[in-house]
Amino acid sequence: MTMVKDAVHRLVPAPAGRIHLVEQGTGPLVLLVHGFPESWYSWRHQLPALAAAGHRAVAVDVRGYGRSSRPENVSAYRMLDLVEDAVAVVHALGERSAVIVGHDWGAGIAANAALLRPDVFRAVGLLSVPYTPRGGPRPGEVFAGMGGDEEFYVSYFQEPGRAEAEIEPDVRGWLAGFYAALSAGTMPGPGAPDPHFVSRAGGTLRERLPVKAGLPAWLSEAELDVYAGEFERTGLTGALNRYRNMDRDWEDLADFDGAPVTQPSLFLGGSLDASTTWLADAITAYPTTLPGLRGSHILEGCGHWIQQERPAEVNQHLTEWLAGLPG
Repeated sequence: MTMVKDAVHRLVPAPAGRIHLVEQGTGPLVLLVHGFPESWYSWRHQLPALAAAGHRAVAVDVRGYGRSSRPENVSAYRMLDLVEDAVAVVHALGERSAVIVGHDWGAGIAANAALLRPDVFRAVGLLSVPYTPRGGPRPGEVFAGMGGDEEFYVSYFQEPGRAEAEIEPDVRGWLAGFYAALSAGTMPGPGAPDPHFVSRAGGTLRERLPVKAGLPAWLSEAELDVYAGEFERTGLTGALNRYRNMDRDWEDLADFDGAPVTQPSLFLGGSLDASTTWLADAITAYPTTLPGLRGSHILEGCGHWIQQERPAEVNQHLTEWLAGLPG
């Protein structure tokens, strides 16, 4: 396991069994939650920066990833369970409260953790994926209706075993293409097939990935080895099961329809990231949905992997925001 200097790896008890985390620094707890398809390692640039700024920075492997437990039941990856994992980590570390910061799916986990457990999470930072309150039609129906002749990648991921059959024979190659597809500098240009869709006629996502573009500037061969090594060992099912619970989450969170997240919050997005541009209306709605917002920043020329593509800027935004939070 690749180390971050002065960071400590730990396993702590959680509802599914165990959560693996990497911890650095002392001070107020900041919990860092990664997205798909990543691991605690996506926060390797933030751990030392937050520690240096006087925080206890803790990056977890989300349930289903890395050295954390991987339950077999698909429903074990519902949002309610992932929120309880986050609470369990805070308590296992001997703390009563934390700031939670998430990227991609981790942003969804962070927002829902703040929504469901305001007694534990006193502030929330969202990277790349804006907060969108629960509401509207059933998500599975929405995604199934997108794309016309093509199938949206979320629907593709939702069918058990289908994406695994594409990815697992060559995890490293697939990850390299997927990371490149959503990165500034290597993402497909205008007019190229969109890597967020697959052909409905038995197509794969891989054929949309810019495999000849090489690795994005933020990712070295050694860093790719870290990600690939973990997924080669664990497989992709635990990670993909997050997508397979979106309708279940919609049902579970019915009581929170339209609910705002009221704690102090921060949003960081990339100007070239579809997660940010497609959800521009969600950002516009922040005065209503994130009334505690203390900063919303779009990093020009940045893709999806924001804290790895632009670590210095992200670290500055995070540390300044954290410094301004009430004690």
